[in-house]
Amino acid sequence: MLMRRQKVSRRDFLKMSAVAAGAVGIFAFPLGLTQVIEAASPGNTRLTRTYPPLKVARVADLTEGKPVDFQYPMKEHNNFLVKLGTSAWDGAGPDKDIVAFNYLCSHMGCPLNGTYRHDHKMLGPCPCHFSRFDLSKNGILILGQATQSLPQVLLEVQNEDIYATGVTGLVYGFWNNLENGTPVTAG
Repeated sequence: MLMRRQKVSRRDFLKMSAVAAGAVGIFAFPLGLTQVIEAASPGNTRLTRTYPPLKVARVADLTEGKPVDFQYPMKEHNNFLVKLGTSAWDGAGPDKDIVAFNYLCSHMGCPLNGTYRHDHKMLGPCPCHFSRFDLSKNGILILGQATQSLPQVLLEVQNEDIYATGVTGLVYGFWNNLENGTPVTAG
């Protein structure tokens, strides 16, 4: 039995190529996200400032998926820390799964309180423009209009105590995270 060769039109070829390229992109991009970010800005790092350490919680008191609110480095900065249950970039604790972020969306400063989604390890959607942030990857934007990651509060664990020690990124509306505010002090 002879098989006939069927001609493929240029239009059909381009359609098949576009579908194949899209499928490759959908599956390859998440796997290579770290490499894409590093290739786009080699050697660049986000602005990181250290501040006086402040005890914000104890490891033993955390429940996976339940955010704990705190203020740092100023009383005006509302943040949260959460035990993700999976290791995270710059995570603290024995499993590197404790992270902390500021509650203000980096796009326009809308509050993200109450939008943590433990099933996806993300914060959002933002009530203003629907931005979502991946907390396991330094608060990087997943979707939405924000152009920056969420400000991440740096954490250190000493014995069972969790200390906030600095912030990576700027809190929305501030040129300097300590500008015109009341610093939080250990009490």
